[in-house]
Amino acid sequence: MDAAPDIDAVAGESVVVIGGGFGGLSTACYLADAGAEVTLLEKNEQLGGRASRLEADGFRFDMGPSWYLMPDVFERFFGHFDRSPEEYYTLTHLDPHYRVFWKDGDRVDVLPDMAHNRELFEAYEPGAGDALDAYLEDAERTYEIGMEHFVYEDRPRLRDYVDRDVLRYSWGLSLLGKMQGHVEGYFDHPKLQQLMQYTLVFLGGSPTNTPALYNLMSHVDFNMGVYYPDGGVGAVVDGIVELAEELGVEFVTDAEVTDIEGRYGAFAVDTAGGDRYLADVVVSNADYAHTEQELLPERKRQYTQEYWESRTYAPSAFLLYLGVEGDVEELAHHTLVLPTRWEEHFAQIFDEPAWPDDPAYYLCVPSETDETVAPDGHSNLFALVPIAPGLEDTPELRAEYRDLVLDDIAENTGTELRDRIVFEETFCVADFADRYNSYDGSALGLAHTLRQTSLFRPPHRSSAVDGLYFTGATTTPGIGVPMCLISGGLTAERVADTI
Repeated sequence: MDAAPDIDAVAGESVVVIGGGFGGLSTACYLADAGAEVTLLEKNEQLGGRASRLEADGFRFDMGPSWYLMPDVFERFFGHFDRSPEEYYTLTHLDPHYRVFWKDGDRVDVLPDMAHNRELFEAYEPGAGDALDAYLEDAERTYEIGMEHFVYEDRPRLRDYVDRDVLRYSWGLSLLGKMQGHVEGYFDHPKLQQLMQYTLVFLGGSPTNTPALYNLMSHVDFNMGVYYPDGGVGAVVDGIVELAEELGVEFVTDAEVTDIEGRYGAFAVDTAGGDRYLADVVVSNADYAHTEQELLPERKRQYTQEYWESRTYAPSAFLLYLGVEGDVEELAHHTLVLPTRWEEHFAQIFDEPAWPDDPAYYLCVPSETDETVAPDGHSNLFALVPIAPGLEDTPELRAEYRDLVLDDIAENTGTELRDRIVFEETFCVADFADRYNSYDGSALGLAHTLRQTSLFRPPHRSSAVDGLYFTGATTTPGIGVPMCLISGGLTAERVADTI
């Protein structure tokens, strides 16, 4: 895909986009810019999809994505419309990028300063500083080739890969191995392996089921930097919504879609409120399985219920949003708390689903960087524990796990929160299913296993219904805010290709 997708063929077409996550917002922008009449329908009261915001008692939380990675993708997206991200929001380069507490009492900071990071690796394992350089060189090559020739270019069919250029570009890339084996080729120390693999959580996978191709995430992490958009990821949502409105997109919130049906060669999209929207084209950014299983009649579905049941899903999450009196100086803006061995946690997500006994988890304290997200004298903090999708989720289980997490934070970071909490909210499996219609309450969708990567993910264009398209994390290129932005461009190209 070029920096400017050729989608002018959609001019004059009426389009309904279902779902206001990053994939839906991106698709709406591309199609509206090309001259389509675009209406976006969002089930919930605010736009952003999983990047919703929770505001209460002077606190403002990003409920979902909180890491701003791959700034080049955002620059490319806005650049297509002759804009730049700086026109819509401001970025702060975080230092440290993040802090890691291991549960044996060890603690490290990963910084923008690569000399520091080399020394850090060398301290754990002789020669690991040079190994880090070699690993990141490989990761950078994977990123540059992978992004330009496999991410920005949609290849939905096997024959798209039986091509001389594809073979030339893919030569030497780690396409078939698993991340665990790939990382072991560079580092022996388990803590260094964890530092190179923690980003897999953002892809919904584990070291043993994610392709080694995703070593590119270490280039994103170490070489490209970790940023914070002032106001949180919600500020990025606001910026893209503002851009979309400038391009002519009409937004309707509190508009839960209940049915998609054909009508005289086009579509009628019905909402729970009784409204009906007619369109030449429909693009769904709602959960892919929900769209097919709940919004379409059986004869119009590409996949059976058995297909969706057989997939491997990314984790759900137990989220604990906390407004706290005072500072939490032991924690960085982004903090990871990891067992020295995390295999059991991953096993309790993918192999034998259960609430993790000794969890690996993430803490986000945006008030360390942004004083607007909490009242004076207070801290804004949320904890995220990856857990298996589909787990039983009751108030009693949440209360029990809340206590476990607070105890674990106190024990392993030295941050005692219990007596300082002035605001508290949880979000878990049932909430993901209810608010986002997410299959089994997954927080992210289909995991990036080898059999669910690239052309093995569901397509942008429905093979069962002409004029119906999909965008977002379940299709290509996959999970994550940057990938969903790219997905919007790929979907817009598919629409143009078939009109």
